Amino acid sequence: MKTTNSIIKLLAILFISTITFTACSDDDHDEDDHDHEEELITTVTYTLTDGNNNTLTLVWEDIDGEGGNAPTITNGTLSANTTYTGVIKLENATETPTEDITVEVKNEGDEHEFFYASSVSGVTITKTDVDKNNNPLGVETSVVTGAAGSGTLTIILKHEPKKPNTGVTDAGGSTDVEVTFTITVQ
Repeated sequence: MKTTNSIIKLLAILFISTITFTACSDDDHDEDDHDHEEELITTVTYTLTDGNNNTLTLVWEDIDGEGGNAPTITNGTLSANTTYTGVIKLENATETPTEDITVEVKNEGDEHEFFYASSVSGVTITKTDVDKNNNPLGVETSVVTGAAGSGTLTIILKHEPKKPNTGVTDAGGSTDVEVTFTITVQ
């Protein structure tokens, strides 16, 4: 009986030690020792410019953050069979002056990646910029439209995705922002 109690005590000590060491492990994987406090993204602006300098600006704005009021969304219409240059900008409008979060995303490009998906047949979006390791970043894009149609365009920014990856489902990481626009191609 005394041996059984000793074994139970020993197992309990080993179990508690394992929990303590596991809870104290450094699993941040952050070589640069950045704080990575999540930034508040209140505004996503995706500007598309065609070869004739015609510009379409899609804007998602949620000044009060999650909850509260619904975001204000400016959707848009693209021309059929046209190539656009795209640039995305992220902002925190609760700061004075407004904070440009895109600067941080570019500076920490190896820890971020944008993903774009459209439900409109014939619309393809290609990332045209890369991070310091030559992996896609997605602040800058090329958008090519096909025939007329309508649907959605979803933009997702992932933090600490696996790079390289085969797309958003393979990327892992956490989602910093996800917005959906309604678009029409005509």
